Amino acid sequence: MGAQLVFDWSWLPRLSEGLILTLQLTGACMAAGAVLGLLLSLARVYTRGPVYWLASIYVQFFRGTPLLVQLMIIHFGLPTVGIRFEPLISGIVAMGLNTAAYQAEYFRGAIQSVRSGQTLAARSLGMSPLQTVRYIVLPQALRLVIPPWSNELIYMLKYSSIVYMIGVADLMGVGRSMAARNFRFLELFLVVALIYLAVVLILTFALRWVERRLYVPGLTTTGRRE
Repeated sequence: MGAQLVFDWSWLPRLSEGLILTLQLTGACMAAGAVLGLLLSLARVYTRGPVYWLASIYVQFFRGTPLLVQLMIIHFGLPTVGIRFEPLISGIVAMGLNTAAYQAEYFRGAIQSVRSGQTLAARSLGMSPLQTVRYIVLPQALRLVIPPWSNELIYMLKYSSIVYMIGVADLMGVGRSMAARNFRFLELFLVVALIYLAVVLILTFALRWVERRLYVPGLTTTGRRE
């Protein structure tokens, strides 16, 4: 007769601590990625020469290599040249640099979705290129980027589980540690999976509400994750 599944409510307090760290990690990397991604997108849309190529190489590298490899380079590779980070910081840096490359493409698609006639009209009214981008292009682009950005947030929440491999006590790390002690691997990982699912569903509904509130009819963006 097969063993029965055993779930223990006492697991939840520890798992909730891991969940809080997971949410903090995801929020930090998304915020850093948004700032860097916006700068990269502006470089790819409005510049040429070395700046354009450097931005393009960055985007292609971080989109073309696995996030896990990037994490290993930052946490285990950089110390060989004298650069060391705490595990949590390594996770934020790796995930932030990775999501910045994807967010750069989302921002670029949103910026290019703004009709060129609006830019020409702004310039004809005497606005400088910087003013045109700041007051005409970016306000619209930031609304247009919400659908793909929402997907990226969900992706990064799930991908954050890899940081347990460098010793971060996130949701996955706490679940793995508890399972190693009581050998309830199936039950604990099922609970961890259900917690991730619950958070993803809550974020999905919340972001869809925001998307509907700020939707701009007739315009779409490109650059979604494959």
